[in-house]
Amino acid sequence: MTRQPLILHGDAAFMADPFPSYATWRRRAPIHRAVTPNGSAAWLVTRYLDVRRCLVDPRLSLDKTNSRSGYRGLPLPPALDANLLNMDPPQHSRVRRLVSTAFTPRRLRRLEPSIRRHTVDLLAAADTDGRIDIVGEFAFPLSLHVIATVLGVPQGALGAFQGWAEALFVPHSTDRFTVGQAVNQIDALVRALVNDARSRHATSLLGTLVTARDHGDRLSEDELTSLAFLLLLAGHETTAHLIGNAVLALLERPHHLASLRARPGLLPVAVEEFLRFTGPNPYAIRRFALDDVQIGVVRVPAGDTVLLGLASAHRDPDAFEDPDTLRFDRTDNTHLAFGHGAHYCLGAALARTTIRTAIGALIDRYPRIELESAPGALQWRPSFRSRGLVRLPILVERH
Repeated sequence: MTRQPLILHGDAAFMADPFPSYATWRRRAPIHRAVTPNGSAAWLVTRYLDVRRCLVDPRLSLDKTNSRSGYRGLPLPPALDANLLNMDPPQHSRVRRLVSTAFTPRRLRRLEPSIRRHTVDLLAAADTDGRIDIVGEFAFPLSLHVIATVLGVPQGALGAFQGWAEALFVPHSTDRFTVGQAVNQIDALVRALVNDARSRHATSLLGTLVTARDHGDRLSEDELTSLAFLLLLAGHETTAHLIGNAVLALLERPHHLASLRARPGLLPVAVEEFLRFTGPNPYAIRRFALDDVQIGVVRVPAGDTVLLGLASAHRDPDAFEDPDTLRFDRTDNTHLAFGHGAHYCLGAALARTTIRTAIGALIDRYPRIELESAPGALQWRPSFRSRGLVRLPILVERH
């Protein structure tokens, strides 16, 4: 283990290609002392098997009240913070059950036609001059449409949400909002959506959660608003950036793009490989040791913060053959992009469907797709929390 703590960067230059650093960290040790961009101390786990084990270790808690090491996360009020990413069983199990019915295969099949229609509509609206910003004009509007449909909230209600969310993921990246202002705006929006669903006696997912709060007494008011917030944030952020990252990976590898054109049936396998190879989440949600926990060669003291390096684990040669190569013939792809165990992402199937539909429609609609500029000219978000592009301008040619 290195004596000096690792400095976990979130700047754009690092995020453009963090994988050599991850490889160095893996070779040196399975776990390192580290410092996050906001100065919080943490332990970083770098290797696949250790990360997988830690994801299901009950001694590692998501509840940040168990932190004793000065952890500083997003400054969220209770109305946004009492969510599944800050809960352990049995509270986590209780709340998760209430929302899991929205993500059944049957509901997903009913949603697919809407996703396909909106995908085509977005492309048609964006390609009027033969140019599309895949991130801003396609991926984010699509993912917001999908989560609005799932929640059953008015599509127009989420117009400003992405700008507020950006301020959370990339502090100081915009002069439009401070983090505090963004949190206040999101808080007001979520409360308004909940109150609207309540007044209309809505039968949507959000309406069902309101009923669970008001009539079943199975949610507190903070749990209700926090759950709505989490579904909005997690339901669009990861999906949108994975679409952008995947399209870039294809355009940098024309033979892979040609493979998908020739064999559209490869798309489900390709999506799994995109999740492993260029997933937008460098780390799983932080954990806190309930007791002294042995991880690799280190005994992590109770109360310390533990970060699980998903992106590093996904390039671990002990877990994946030829891990630094994008391969659509991979048979060992047990990636951890959606987590593992009790906290496995509820919306995983929905995200897969959205990503597969988006990439499939893009390939089907345009026989020619290419980057507008060289890959080196692209700007990555300066974010420690997620890896994604600011913009991805492409040139397209229709049939």
